[in-house]
Amino acid sequence: MAANYKYIIIFLFIKTLNCTAQDHRGAVVQWTTYEAENMSTTGMVIGPKYDPYCVETESSGQKCVKLTSDGQFVEFISNASANSMVIRYSIPDNKQGNGLSVGLAVYQNGRLLEHRKISSRYSWLYGKYPFTNNPQAGDPRNFYDETRIKGLAIKKGDRIRIQCDSIQNDANYCIIDLVDLENIAPPLQAPAGALWVTDKRFLGSDFSNDYTKAFRNCIAMAAATGKTVWIPQGTFKITGDIVLPANINIQGAGMWHTVLTGNEALYGRVNNRVRLKGAGNNIHISDFAIIGKLNYRSDKEANDGVVGSFGINSTISRIWIEHTKVGMWLENSRNLKITDCRIRNTIADGINFCVGMNGSTIANCTTRGTGDDCFAIWPTTFAKQEFSPGYNVIIHCTAQLPFLANGSAIYGGQSNEIKDCSFVDISQGSAILISTTFPTENKDKTINNNFSGTTVIENCDIKTSGGFDHEWNWRAALEICLDKRSITGIKISNLDISNSLSNAISVIAKNEEGKTGILSNASLQNVNISNVGIGVEDKYGLFISNGATGTLTIRKSNGLTIKIESSNFNIAR
Repeated sequence: MAANYKYIIIFLFIKTLNCTAQDHRGAVVQWTTYEAENMSTTGMVIGPKYDPYCVETESSGQKCVKLTSDGQFVEFISNASANSMVIRYSIPDNKQGNGLSVGLAVYQNGRLLEHRKISSRYSWLYGKYPFTNNPQAGDPRNFYDETRIKGLAIKKGDRIRIQCDSIQNDANYCIIDLVDLENIAPPLQAPAGALWVTDKRFLGSDFSNDYTKAFRNCIAMAAATGKTVWIPQGTFKITGDIVLPANINIQGAGMWHTVLTGNEALYGRVNNRVRLKGAGNNIHISDFAIIGKLNYRSDKEANDGVVGSFGINSTISRIWIEHTKVGMWLENSRNLKITDCRIRNTIADGINFCVGMNGSTIANCTTRGTGDDCFAIWPTTFAKQEFSPGYNVIIHCTAQLPFLANGSAIYGGQSNEIKDCSFVDISQGSAILISTTFPTENKDKTINNNFSGTTVIENCDIKTSGGFDHEWNWRAALEICLDKRSITGIKISNLDISNSLSNAISVIAKNEEGKTGILSNASLQNVNISNVGIGVEDKYGLFISNGATGTLTIRKSNGLTIKIESSNFNIAR
């Protein structure tokens, strides 16, 4: 009998572990975040604020610490060992919009670890979308950038101090938002038989520290031989497209150890950027970082970062992307799996599933500081559609602090899903937006990728979200937008929405004569709402705007104070 109890206990333990993993909301991350406003400081805690064009609004928790003279600092005690650090900071721009620099010193128990020069060159945008670098346009945004430091030896209980110097003239302050500490693994080793991009065969006789040609040569040989392309530890300058053919495997030594970076002097030329372009099936890339040099937005120019078609059965794993226009802009892929990636400080979207994306997954990825939707599914038709768009999943992801747009957005397609995700500090739009704002039909209307099947939003946490959108006013934390077209088939369940800056949930409409969108077959179930309208007064758990048409069914939900402005909308319980 004792043996039977033993098996029961083991079974229950395994079952508990499985349930815990499945119930986790958001990405499982490897770092610990320390908020500046909770640190000891000789500076000044500022915030919270929720208005647009304020650095506090773009800060984690809408609070940060402002250091205004040399020697001022923030300081905290590490609660675990770590060998790397990310510091999220903001310093002023100059009058020309080119950025300024200050010094940043990191101390461990009073001993100087690192002195780093930080810049605002890759932050600060102004004016109306798609923005400008000219401060005279006003309405600033994109206040923050980050710097990452490795090779540390921090122990639990160590006192870590971040101190600014060279705060003078125009650079008259340094703001610290947060610090991430992480214990990163040593560099990976090359797979047996792999082709090294540093091999003299690929570098060529005219090599001058530009690895573009070496990557192209190495990939060509790997495609012909079936071998893996290996990028060892180090920093590799790239100044042109790296095309990824079918059946290729490219691996680095780790996202902290292998870095593909752009040439700042050439980055103003659209064809001289770091762009990995998928062009086939069965492509696999992993374990490196892409650090671009883009500091302006032009939607007339091609995206840099990871782009293109990844065909059938490709994977993108453990890639860190910063300072590109987008992190990933992907088209015509089926069963593409994106896992464990980090997108930081991009000019536009984090990851966008665009034309012809089918049955693909974004899992355990994080974004912070993106300049448009953190995660988006937009089945548009500006290119030829190879696969019918739908059945894509965003799961166990975390989105934070975009300086424009939304945490996650679905703009059409069949039976797409957002599940088990966490959205925090989405202060410029909705945490989750379901909308018909962007086109999903081709010109002759033979293809219509508007919503069909059942769009599922389930098991998500939404905190301090639903901020001011410069074109749509205050967004709700979760918003359904009927923009001249109908939406059918939405199932929203098991959400916890807290501290919404505006309304928690809204259904809004933008109609034109002969173009009225209708919401149908839509439901809310087990949605729990607490503390709405912390950024703007007179807001609700559920708001139905004037002009909205359709029906929404509500089951077993709490905190849904309801305001209905439309006589053409029905709430069913």
